[in-house]
Amino acid sequence: MASLAVQAWLRGLRVLYAAPTVEQLTSFWFEVCRALQEPIDSGAVYKNEGEHVIEIRGTKNRIKAKTAWNADTLRGDFADELILDEWQLMDEQAWSVVGAPMLLDNDGNVTFCYTPPSLESRSVSKARDPLHAKKMFMMAEKDKTDRWEAFHFTSHDNPHISVEALAEISKDMTSLAIAQEIEARDVDEAPGALWSRALIAKSRCDVSPELIRIVTGVDPPGGATECGVVTVGKSLGGQIFVTFDNSLRSSPDRWAAMIIDTYRTHSVDRIVAEKNYGGDMVESTLKQAAKAREVDISFRLVHATRGKAVRAEPVAALFEQGRAYFVGDFPHLEEELTSWVPGETRAKFSPNRLDAMVWAVTELMDKGRPDVHFL
Repeated sequence: MASLAVQAWLRGLRVLYAAPTVEQLTSFWFEVCRALQEPIDSGAVYKNEGEHVIEIRGTKNRIKAKTAWNADTLRGDFADELILDEWQLMDEQAWSVVGAPMLLDNDGNVTFCYTPPSLESRSVSKARDPLHAKKMFMMAEKDKTDRWEAFHFTSHDNPHISVEALAEISKDMTSLAIAQEIEARDVDEAPGALWSRALIAKSRCDVSPELIRIVTGVDPPGGATECGVVTVGKSLGGQIFVTFDNSLRSSPDRWAAMIIDTYRTHSVDRIVAEKNYGGDMVESTLKQAAKAREVDISFRLVHATRGKAVRAEPVAALFEQGRAYFVGDFPHLEEELTSWVPGETRAKFSPNRLDAMVWAVTELMDKGRPDVHFL
């Protein structure tokens, strides 16, 4: 990306580079400054280190680098050449709402660069749809005009990466991680996952029938992850309908308040929460949030005595049998469902949404619920 920026700048263009994190910006900025060190040192080119700007004074010929999580961080600027690095981690509106309009006046160019997203990267992503970069790439590949060009490079194509080191680290990576991180392939689903994209598509509906019982499943975060909060209902005919995914990464006070609001707003009959990670904390936090909102809730703590696969497989079977449905689209939940593989462990992979959904469905199908109490 640094080479592309410098080449565009040497042609007299105004270049704007944006990436989600400071680390990415710093790496880009180092390479640009190294390439232009001679004119910078001679004073022919002005450099502002604080604002990450290199320019020829009195002209619009400039390179500017900035972090961009969302549309707002790009506002107030324009460019002839826009570079959006690690595009899959950005809010899509950074392009559609701000980036695209800024290129209209001068018929500018944009370059999107991205690594196929994994669940680990999704946890820090601002994207509304975790597959938005993939969808754009597929659209560019199919384009028959001169408007788009699409390129694909793997780690093996990088001449600066040691072949021996690449082979060594690959030994400790899952097949899914290798496909995404090394081969740069967009993978819809992991081999061996309990849910497939085809199964989810077959199980999707626009609306649910009248629900006779509604449960919100909660999988509290076991660290710096999000709290899984998924609401599921059961129809008179015994069918299961996933209706809401309100999972979020936040403080206990905030996710507890959101759970209570969900309970009240969606006429939830019961909240079930896993107690393995801070069960007492979950109960006390929900109790405080319920009291503050003057809401009495039916609440149950569940303990994960069996493996995740043992709990999830009967739930996946309901979808396979045509007895469970998704009411609408749930991109982040669906990504977890199609990426988690039974028996496969990843240090940073905590499928909280999957767990929350499984707990809720299990509660709806479970006949014996002796440890229910009210808060």
